[in-house]
Amino acid sequence: METLTFGCRLNTVESEVMRRHAEAAGTGGDLVLVNTCAVTAEAGRQARKAIRKLARERPGAEIVVTGCGAQVETDAYSAMPEVARIVGNDAKTRAETWLPATHVRPRLAIDDIMAARDAAPTRIASVAGHTRAFVPVQNGCDHRCTFCIIPFGRGNSRSVTLADAVDQVRRIVDHGGREVVLTGVDLTAYGRDCSEPSSLGRLVQAILRHVPDLARLRLSSIDSIEADAALWEAIAGENRLMPHFHLSLQAGDDLILKRMKRRHGRDDAIRFCEAVRRLRSGAVFGADLIAGFPTETEAQFTRSLDLVAECGLTHLHVFPYSPRPDTPAARMPPVAGDVIRERAARLRDAGAAALTAHLAGEVGRTHRVLTERGGMGRTEGFTPVRLAADTPPGELRDVTIAGHDGRVLIAAE
Repeated sequence: METLTFGCRLNTVESEVMRRHAEAAGTGGDLVLVNTCAVTAEAGRQARKAIRKLARERPGAEIVVTGCGAQVETDAYSAMPEVARIVGNDAKTRAETWLPATHVRPRLAIDDIMAARDAAPTRIASVAGHTRAFVPVQNGCDHRCTFCIIPFGRGNSRSVTLADAVDQVRRIVDHGGREVVLTGVDLTAYGRDCSEPSSLGRLVQAILRHVPDLARLRLSSIDSIEADAALWEAIAGENRLMPHFHLSLQAGDDLILKRMKRRHGRDDAIRFCEAVRRLRSGAVFGADLIAGFPTETEAQFTRSLDLVAECGLTHLHVFPYSPRPDTPAARMPPVAGDVIRERAARLRDAGAAALTAHLAGEVGRTHRVLTERGGMGRTEGFTPVRLAADTPPGELRDVTIAGHDGRVLIAAE
């Protein structure tokens, strides 16, 4: 069988769970699982293009579509004759979904995702092709940002229990894992729905306390305004929590942030980065930024552009705004498409310049690098390093940085 995954790290792990369920049930065969994303309109177009290509190349394959795209754009995938089945987000990781059919299956198995109340823990020690292990600890989102369709694909926020999360990390370490990345749709919402309310910071502290052999712990994208006191303690005092923080910023202008229905302001973002740097020297920041949100003026965009320097951002994910049906932003006055593309290009240029400056500042320093496939590795700050020699993946090595090529660091021989 084959899996084709679009979008986030959560999808990556869920694809592996589905693959293992199908293979264990003996239903893999000529099955192709397409795990879709709906964060942008382009993500949906890419998925549907890939499905049509798969059908041409493997005419006998059973193509099953799932993921956020299947959940919120059901009609678009239902209209595709290439698709054999469409499975909703809540059912996709259940083992029974992939058992041999005892009767004719309905082509559509789309659940009411808003009725989902639990986040089932994953119980896999690794994902094929990945050096670091992703541990989903939270799913769904209670917020309703005006541009975002994902809550309607993932449902409301729900968390894995703290004990289950710690057990999963321990399982990964027992199987040789060196680095774990905690993931979720709204990671900083972790624990609020638990019977014993917890927080992301408490989870981080519990993992590091109860799994002492874990070498490195990372966080995926976080909402900085929701950082709790225990997370601040971990940032300051836990060296095994890696000093790389990817922030869901989206914009740098307060009025645009308000129209997005974000929970932070421009100054909040700047203060967060300044505070982290005081606590952890060498901290590295990434961010999601949207270019051309409806009503955005040139002056408002410039404040987003300036935020790259003011926050000291190094790794940017730039999204040209694309309207999602049934979201409030889709009904706001749009920015012209050519202006959106031009602004996205300027943001990417600013990100490239910031990355080059960061790389130059690393030359001559020594970093502990987790080795990956293809002679590459990552520093503590998640900066990619080209190693002097091909090395087995999953090893921690101290390397001195000799230079860079504008995209990655180059280790000394």
